[in-house]
Amino acid sequence: MTETIPDAAPDLEFDLKGLPKVSLHDHLDGGLRPATIIELAEAAGHTLPSTDPVALGEWFRESADSGSLVRYLETFDHTIAVMQTKEGLFRVAKEFVEDLADDGVVYGEVRWAPEQHLQKGLNLDEVVEAVQAGLEAGVDAVAETGRDIQVGQLITAMRHADRGQEIAELAVRHRNNGAVGFDIAGAEDGFLPSRFKDAFTYLAQHNFPATVHAGEAAGLESIQSALVDGRALRLGHGVRIAEDVTIEFEEDEDAGGDEVNDTIGMVTLGELASWVRDRGIALEICPSSNLQTGAIAGFGEGIESHPLDMLYQLGFNVTINTDNRLMSGVTLTDEFELLVETFDYDLDDLLELTLNAAEAAFLPLEEKEALVEYINEAYADLG
Repeated sequence: MTETIPDAAPDLEFDLKGLPKVSLHDHLDGGLRPATIIELAEAAGHTLPSTDPVALGEWFRESADSGSLVRYLETFDHTIAVMQTKEGLFRVAKEFVEDLADDGVVYGEVRWAPEQHLQKGLNLDEVVEAVQAGLEAGVDAVAETGRDIQVGQLITAMRHADRGQEIAELAVRHRNNGAVGFDIAGAEDGFLPSRFKDAFTYLAQHNFPATVHAGEAAGLESIQSALVDGRALRLGHGVRIAEDVTIEFEEDEDAGGDEVNDTIGMVTLGELASWVRDRGIALEICPSSNLQTGAIAGFGEGIESHPLDMLYQLGFNVTINTDNRLMSGVTLTDEFELLVETFDYDLDDLLELTLNAAEAAFLPLEEKEALVEYINEAYADLG
């Protein structure tokens, strides 16, 4: 686990929490409040590792901080267990929106897998409708406090299951009831997007956008399949595209000639990395989660080894996200603070990253332009 970041970096003259943010990669079943889990679990008769909110929150964070995506995903057994009724789904979705707004998020896409919420007899359409009702209630609750937030659902199919076509049809069916995009999630390694090729073709035929988890637990082959078979407009995580970037280092003596340092010389992008960068395919990078799950293990041990800064400096369309706020114990504010402390990012960098996310959002052009304008104006007021 990375060290806890203070509420505000000491050298900043602005409030990171108050900055308008865009959240593109945030799982509904990974963002529950511990107290809510405890209450819903008691009603459902589900046994938890702890019934103390603080201790339960710590258990989720410690279990997720294992360096293994497989173990990370096991923590979802408890959250999914309490999201099997209309009431549970409604409450979780409503609170999810409220928590996003408290973090400064003004636009959020909420991804979740309806097929995982049918254990108590609900059907696919009923669970989508329950979540949508909760999201709308959350938007209304935020509005009552004088703030605005817009949210949409990313309907997700589990890549190890065989319901891709059914879930794709579900997403299209609810495109006028909150669904803004499609995704596949779950165990990435060994389950290429090509498994769902027909479902992705169906989505393309119905002009429905897709973002695909790729480049997290698997490498370049997974990213290639996401782009070709999945017709992905964005890459969920996508961080391992850095494996297709070659950096040659040069020795550089300091002024005294007593010490030799390595400095970056030539940087070469492979064909896949060039394609992703040159076409502005958004990378939904989740810094803390990537460290916890081992997605960046090939680049180094600490957050300072995360290739997001290299990708950002090279012109890749980097966006910053939380992935699972409960498991990683982070907010978008935390992730921004992490970038400020680790890579010395300033306000201009945070604005660019936020605009990248706004422009990659699955929104109609007019709404996207309005979102971009709002963000620019909010940052200009800080100047």
